[in-house]
Amino acid sequence: MIVVAGEALIDLVPDRARTGGGLPALLPRRGGGPYNTAVALGRLGSPTAFCSRVSTDAFGEALLAGLRADGVDTTLVQRGPEPTTLAVADIGSDGSAGYGFYAEGTADRRFALPGSLPESVTAVSVGTCSLVLEPGASAYEALLRREAARGLFTALDPNIRPGLIADADAYRARFRSWLPSVSLLKLSVEDAVWLAGGTADRDLDAVPTRAREWLAEGPAAVVLTHGADGLTVLTRAGGSVTVPGERVAVADTIGAGDTVNAALLHRLAAHGALSPTAAATLDETAWQDILRFAARAAAITCSRPGAQPPYASELT
Repeated sequence: MIVVAGEALIDLVPDRARTGGGLPALLPRRGGGPYNTAVALGRLGSPTAFCSRVSTDAFGEALLAGLRADGVDTTLVQRGPEPTTLAVADIGSDGSAGYGFYAEGTADRRFALPGSLPESVTAVSVGTCSLVLEPGASAYEALLRREAARGLFTALDPNIRPGLIADADAYRARFRSWLPSVSLLKLSVEDAVWLAGGTADRDLDAVPTRAREWLAEGPAAVVLTHGADGLTVLTRAGGSVTVPGERVAVADTIGAGDTVNAALLHRLAAHGALSPTAAATLDETAWQDILRFAARAAAITCSRPGAQPPYASELT
C-alpha cells in the first residue's frame, strides 16, 4: 500500500462560460497536491491510503467522499472542526494555473504525527503546501524522516507555492535537509530553478547541475517535468532519460503534476522498483516506460477541466 500524506483542499476554479459583472463564477473542485495524487493512484488501481487532517465541514465530507469513491483508504485521516483550506485558481490563456490560498486556521494545518503505519505500507509520498504551513509541516516532515529511517520508499514533490513561503532561504535549507530521507524527488523545472535560488528566465540551464547535486544527497532518482515538453529522469548511477510530452488540447493544467506523481509510483511498483535500492538499479528501458506512462497520464488530466486524473482503463 502507498500512503499519500498532505493537504486536501477545495479549488475554486473560474467558469469562463458564466460571468457576472465581468467576474467569472467560481466552481468548487476537490484538490490539493497530495489529495490529487491519492485519487490518481486509486484510479490507476494501486492500493492507496490518504493521511491528513480533514475538516468536518461540508467541504471536508465531500473530500472524503471523493477518496472513497476511487477506492482510497481513509482510516489514517484525522478530523477536526477547523475549516477547509480554499485555493482560488487563476487559469491563463494557455491553460496554466496559478493559485491564491486561504489557509489561516484550517484543518490540514493541525495535522499530528500518526502512530505506526500498517505493515502493508511500502511507500510514503509527501509534498506541496503541507510541508510549508506550520504546525502541520513539522509533523509531515517527521513522518517522512521516520518512514525513510525504517527503509520505506519515499517520494517528495515540493510543488513550490512562493506566496506561501515567508522565508525562501530557510525553506531551501529545509528542502536540502529532507533529501537524505527521499527515494524519489519529482519536481517541475520551475520549482527546481526556484529551489536553486534562480529565476526561470535566466537559470534553466543550471537545473541539471543542481539536480545532480541533490541526487548526491540521497535520492535514487530525480524526475524533472517540462510541461508540454515531457519529462526527464536523472539517476544516482549517472544516467539520464528524457521522453516527450503527449500533445492534447489543453483545458487546464490543474492536477497534471500530481498525476505524474501517482503514475510514477504506480509504474515503479509495476516494475518491482518501489524500494530505494530497486529504484536505483532501473535501466534506461524501464525508465522510458515509466516516464512515457506518466506523460500519457498527465496529458489526459490536462485534456479536461480541473484535477481529473485518468482511470487505468484509459491508459491501456
